[in-house]
Amino acid sequence: MSELTLTVMRLGFLAVLWLFVIVAIQVIRSDLFGTKVNPRPARRGRDAGTPAPAAAPAPARGPQPPAGGPAGGQPQGGGRRRGGPTQLVVVAGSLAGTTVALQGQTITLGRAHDSTIVLDDDYASSRHARIYQDQTGQWTVEDLGSTNGTYLDRQRLTAPTPLQPGTPIRIGRTVIELRK
Repeated sequence: MSELTLTVMRLGFLAVLWLFVIVAIQVIRSDLFGTKVNPRPARRGRDAGTPAPAAAPAPARGPQPPAGGPAGGQPQGGGRRRGGPTQLVVVAGSLAGTTVALQGQTITLGRAHDSTIVLDDDYASSRHARIYQDQTGQWTVEDLGSTNGTYLDRQRLTAPTPLQPGTPIRIGRTVIELRK
């Protein structure tokens, strides 16, 4: 092998080694210090204690599917039922005021960076709970084996439980509700 090829291989190996070290340091840092939550700026014309009104749903784009779905069975659009919940709202905790639109996808809650709602709470596990839509279209909450538990209206969850709009879900200091 030529001297130039050997030098390029050595430099490439050194670059990959440094990349590994940097990624390892970032993972350790995030485990030690958690995620940084930036506070939301205050809304103009409203005092901090008054909740903001719910935002109007975005107008539909493109052609609309028939009401009964493709074969008259389950409705399309992620299984959303008419008049069912449309959003998940954080009502208490460091993320109060945060809303997540319900579009049929699974919503994960926890301290992990890839969670749908990242909780900056000492009492939350990395993968704490999930909220999903079951086969009947009902939204369900499930604790994922968390250390401190997930509470639905003051009752600790031991099995996947159907959610009703307005029922508080508590994870540590964070309280979340399903709303229409």
